[in-house]
Amino acid sequence: MEQPFHQFSELFAQLGLPSEEPDIRAFIAKHAPLPEKMDLWDAPFWTPAQSALLRDELVEDADWAVVVDQLNLALRAPA
Repeated sequence: MEQPFHQFSELFAQLGLPSEEPDIRAFIAKHAPLPEKMDLWDAPFWTPAQSALLRDELVEDADWAVVVDQLNLALRAPA
């Protein structure tokens, strides 16, 4: 079955975060880069619910996995 394509803005909305492009850019600039050995969901700025959503989506290769992986990569890039 083909997975749906989600936008960054949709993921941010799902996480309960501001989801306009300037807000997303500011969030990434504020929190990047994550330490190399830190899992995305272990970053200290997530709430427990956000962390669980990110972890579950990646581990289960669920609908949001592609965009969560893109967020992971964005947060690994030097700010």
